[in-house]
Amino acid sequence: MTRAKIVAVGSYAPKRILTNADLEKMVETNDEWIVQRSGIRERRIADETEATSDLALKAAQQALERANLVPEDIDFIAVGTTTPDMIFPSVGNILQHRLGCRRVGSIDMLAACAGSVYSLSIGAQFIQTGKYRRVLAVGAETLSKITDFTDRGTCVLLADAAGAAVLEASTDDSGLIDFDLYSDGQYWDLLYMPGGGSRYPASHETVDKRMHYAKMKGSEVFKVAVRMFAECTERILTRNGFTAADVKLFIPHQANLRIIEAAAKRVSLPMERVFVNVDRYGNTGAASVYVAMDEALAAGRIKKGDLILIAAFGGGFAWGTVLMRW
Repeated sequence: MTRAKIVAVGSYAPKRILTNADLEKMVETNDEWIVQRSGIRERRIADETEATSDLALKAAQQALERANLVPEDIDFIAVGTTTPDMIFPSVGNILQHRLGCRRVGSIDMLAACAGSVYSLSIGAQFIQTGKYRRVLAVGAETLSKITDFTDRGTCVLLADAAGAAVLEASTDDSGLIDFDLYSDGQYWDLLYMPGGGSRYPASHETVDKRMHYAKMKGSEVFKVAVRMFAECTERILTRNGFTAADVKLFIPHQANLRIIEAAAKRVSLPMERVFVNVDRYGNTGAASVYVAMDEALAAGRIKKGDLILIAAFGGGFAWGTVLMRW
């Protein structure tokens, strides 16, 4: 089966920067506490006029420009997001129109922060099967819109950004070698947003109870996330005949520096081969892996022939890995 490869990546983050010093004025916290527990020093926050599709549009336009393509060249759009502009239509649907694409298929995947590996993996399959020539895979979030800025456990973490990758068929040994996608609903109440769906539709009561904000049990999430990272990365490497020593760069979901460090240690990956930008962006959900990949490319951390390992996890829980040869 033909491999799908990434031919270009783009990203976008809002201009507004919310620092730890800013948060000290908003909630009972301080810079030392935030850095010690998360590694985050600042994060990007969308303004009142910016929705998820606005961020996705800019990232997608940049990716297309770098690929020397026009919107009409795209055959399918796969978007990972937890924060769509509205319940429906999908961000992918809105993006298709705003980009100026043909009437191509589009879909949103709600896999929380794992939306990056989900959109990349599912998008790649259309290339692998030969169904489509070019797919646009996107991860975009405005998590600040569902953040309770009176809850220091979540407001110090969540942020906004978007990233996009253009996928085409590979003509050599580059491209996606393998991927794994997982979910386990028993952990749903560790990280979720209760209000706004069919279980608890919007009402005065749900608003008064602050049910339209993300809820998280931080210590429990930490334990499960580290285990998930280690298990899925070890599994995909072993299945494909590789070890951690073969990986040139590990790009994990940028949720929390402590999680990243603990996971890297468990799979014997030294931090110098792990890409980290959570200190400057915070947790940008489904966008984080794309933004990190874009920055890694710009910094020369990814070169032709490198074995790249990607892993992400999110509420639900949903998680997954992608192994690729650049």
